[in-house]
Amino acid sequence: MDTTRNFCIIAHIDHGKSTLADRLIQQCGGVEQREFRDQILDSMDIERERGITIKSNTVTLEYTARDGITYHLNLIDTPGHVDFSHEVRRSLMSCEGALLIVDAAQGVEAQTVANLYLALEYDLEIVPVINKIDLPAADVERAREEIDADLGLDPFEALPCSAKTGEGIDEVLEAIVQRLPAPSGDPALPPSALIFDAQYDAYRGVVLLVRVREGTLEKGQTILLMHSDKEYQIEELGLLKLKRVPTKQLASGEVGYVIAGIKAIQDIAIGDTITDAEKPVTEPLPGYQEAKPVVFSSIYPLSSDEYEDLGRALDKLALNDAALTYEKDSSAALGFGYRCGFLGLLHLEVVQERLKREYDLALLLSAPSVRYKVQLKTGERLQIESPSLYPDPGAIEFVEEPFIKAAVMIPERYIGAVMELCRERRGENTTFNYLSVGRVELTSEMPLAEVLFDFYDRLKTVTQGYGSFDYEIIDYRISDLVKVDILVNGEQVDALSQLVHRDKARARAMHYCERLEEHIPKQQFKIAIQGAIGGTIIARKTISAFRKDVTAKCYGGDISRKRKLLEKQKEGKKRMKMVGSVEIPQKAFVAVLKTEPGS
Repeated sequence: MDTTRNFCIIAHIDHGKSTLADRLIQQCGGVEQREFRDQILDSMDIERERGITIKSNTVTLEYTARDGITYHLNLIDTPGHVDFSHEVRRSLMSCEGALLIVDAAQGVEAQTVANLYLALEYDLEIVPVINKIDLPAADVERAREEIDADLGLDPFEALPCSAKTGEGIDEVLEAIVQRLPAPSGDPALPPSALIFDAQYDAYRGVVLLVRVREGTLEKGQTILLMHSDKEYQIEELGLLKLKRVPTKQLASGEVGYVIAGIKAIQDIAIGDTITDAEKPVTEPLPGYQEAKPVVFSSIYPLSSDEYEDLGRALDKLALNDAALTYEKDSSAALGFGYRCGFLGLLHLEVVQERLKREYDLALLLSAPSVRYKVQLKTGERLQIESPSLYPDPGAIEFVEEPFIKAAVMIPERYIGAVMELCRERRGENTTFNYLSVGRVELTSEMPLAEVLFDFYDRLKTVTQGYGSFDYEIIDYRISDLVKVDILVNGEQVDALSQLVHRDKARARAMHYCERLEEHIPKQQFKIAIQGAIGGTIIARKTISAFRKDVTAKCYGGDISRKRKLLEKQKEGKKRMKMVGSVEIPQKAFVAVLKTEPGS
């Protein structure tokens, strides 16, 4: 155990975590040169396409230090985006130390500080690393000053390196074995291991990724999952070295995988404790926290036959992504689906993409919404995340919505355009921080709901692709919110109801009405498409009826003959409107929910 080190790499987005992990793996000979590729720990196609880390990944490396001792290094690479902070939290629970990376050109940023506090919460030893010293804009001394001022760490202990060129990697490896503590634990005690992640294998069932705290897990041993109180027999266990490498046992302090023929996905809870079935420990391991979703959306299959498939796919995906929450939902217009909670918009996008790619499902997502806090006049407080649950406006004292602190990194020349964008989205308390020559960080407080739709796309457009955006939720503030309903032929369409700020209600309702007008086919009678707040109509579009020229056979005589025929037709249309119903095609929902105002 003295020669084992468990550590993870944490940093802000795009500060070089995956590249540093690549260099460490190469330096320790963890991969053959012919099998190497950049971002080797990022196994998903989406991660490689976008250049981001979504899933924490684990690898065990062997490193012979300068003192001649061979150490086992268990490295966990973590995501940097705020939407995946739950992944970071789970990774930190499995480690004794962390490499905190700071970009030499950009310095300390929002997620750097947030991740440091997370690591300190779990009492981890921190080794600061200043990465990207090969860049022309690199300023190592300024990065040291920020590490001292913003993070409160010893700036002289920070290790300068370049993960791209490999410069300084040996010093980083030496610091890992010299400065990070060895894991503690007694191999003689009854075993207890933390499940910090899991994967689903179509042939082997659930593969558990575990960190053994006390005791030893062995092949053939009967284990107990404390959360579900189910017993299983270990079929295989071992270390993760890019591929699964079986071993006979996992001793205390080690990180590895366990396969125990678990087919029932619902038996697994990430953060659960594994122990011996015959000599169990009395208490589960502490420290695990449930994820708190902030963005909500309902997912419906385009074909109702795929509802069961969607349920199974969400089960398997939630096993691999513990931050995803879901429950059954139904809509009069769209049928059965699931109401899902996400940690942010990027998380929502990634889940949708993974369901499409990995499970081959065609899906429709309702417009994303956030969780509002509603204070009723009776004194009761409600938390609302779906417009269908919004109470009667007459019973509401006030409504609070979540506000975020948005940090936008941009070249100086785009300040005007980005300020205007923030103003449009009800941004307030906007401030500037000049990071380096020509580079500005703009921070603004704005409602989370305003960021949900096309903010990121608009930011990329107005900054010609140079803008980067990160946010953190700060608090809830009182806001003037209204529920906008969409009526088609006088009937409310529940799937299109939404909660918006009063100032934006008409524009949003008008957009929905225009999109529906384009995609609902004509009938034999006029169809009114209306946006309403309660009983007040705020937007309207009308689909005109098919017209038959009933006066074609009148080729002479008095005008009263034509008028009589037109009146007769008008009466018929009126009767038809009373009994006729409008079928809204699926493509109309897709068109409305996929495109937002301004797009």
